Amino acid sequence: MDFGLTPEQEMIRQTARKIAQEVIKPRSAELDETGVYPEDIYQVFKETGLLGLNFPEEYGGSGAGTLGLGLAVEEVAKVDNACALILLLTKLSTSAIMRFGTEEQKRKYGQGTALGEIRGAFGLTEPGAGSDSANIQTKAEKDGDFYRITGTKHWISGANVADFFLIATKTDLRAGSKGFTVFVVDKDTPGFRVGNSDKKMGVRGVPTCELIFDEAKVPAANIIGEVNNGFKAIMWNLNSVRPIVAARGLGAAEGALQYAVDYARQRVTFQKPIIEHQAIQMMIADVAMRVEASRWLTYNACQTVDDGHADREHAHILSMAKAFSTETAVMAADTAVQILGGNGYMMDHPVERYYRDARQLTIVEGTSQVQRMIITKSIIDDMLNWK
Repeated sequence: MDFGLTPEQEMIRQTARKIAQEVIKPRSAELDETGVYPEDIYQVFKETGLLGLNFPEEYGGSGAGTLGLGLAVEEVAKVDNACALILLLTKLSTSAIMRFGTEEQKRKYGQGTALGEIRGAFGLTEPGAGSDSANIQTKAEKDGDFYRITGTKHWISGANVADFFLIATKTDLRAGSKGFTVFVVDKDTPGFRVGNSDKKMGVRGVPTCELIFDEAKVPAANIIGEVNNGFKAIMWNLNSVRPIVAARGLGAAEGALQYAVDYARQRVTFQKPIIEHQAIQMMIADVAMRVEASRWLTYNACQTVDDGHADREHAHILSMAKAFSTETAVMAADTAVQILGGNGYMMDHPVERYYRDARQLTIVEGTSQVQRMIITKSIIDDMLNWK
């Protein structure tokens, strides 16, 4: 497949690269240290149209699709994965809405997100349900034209700045995955509140928080799709965003590798730059090979979603990209730390931050182990085009 970029896609890449290098990079260490959400950088994303990349033009976006968003996320992730997450959240909070929502919901939440008028977050994970998403216990009980939602969500990225939340609930606790219903919950909903921010290892510029529902009164009109048929919407949401998580991994790997290469050109041992030592060259080559493989897997996965395929039949393509690229980010960051030696372990250099940030990526939106389960199930069911 040819991934030669169109002039429009190249413009997206260059715009995101310029913002990343000139606006975000000088702030990355500060954002990591303070853990404060970068409102000014969000506003830059808004002013330059990057928040609307994934949305059709009729909903205030540019129609650049998943690949366009992936390109921007890749460039931003080269210098800061928290800021890349800000862009990812535009899709994570709305993908199911744009696929299964009503026209009114698409206008309010999709278009509002594309234009930067509102921000969203996605609530699936609970204290007892992460990879086992079918085991969620947050329940929604019908009350006339409303539903009463009770339960708790954990580790919700961007919750402290979100105006709305895409929430997975159970309307039938005994029905497993067939008892899911998805709601949009506005932040000012009675009975709902955002809890304390978590103390995280990395990606600190976008806090994660607990969501608490105490018989939160949500209109039935806020249901996305159908009652008890929300598992399909949740899986679409997760599947369609996995290529963007892969793009975060790809960008992080490129950023860590480039920093290590630049350092190796300057650092001298035994009378020559360490990049001339074969041991260092082998490490760099190993990462470079995985980066290029990640790029093709990621772009292909993005295009797969843009072709309308984020269902079970194509899930293995998305899972391969997500698992491989995020694990490449961890490998690249670990290698960069090793190449820098003692300096790599110090906060004077960004590679230790790359390492901490990269470790998030193999967990969120389905762990690497869950991705392998999906891939293997596709092999068992003979869904791979290898014959």
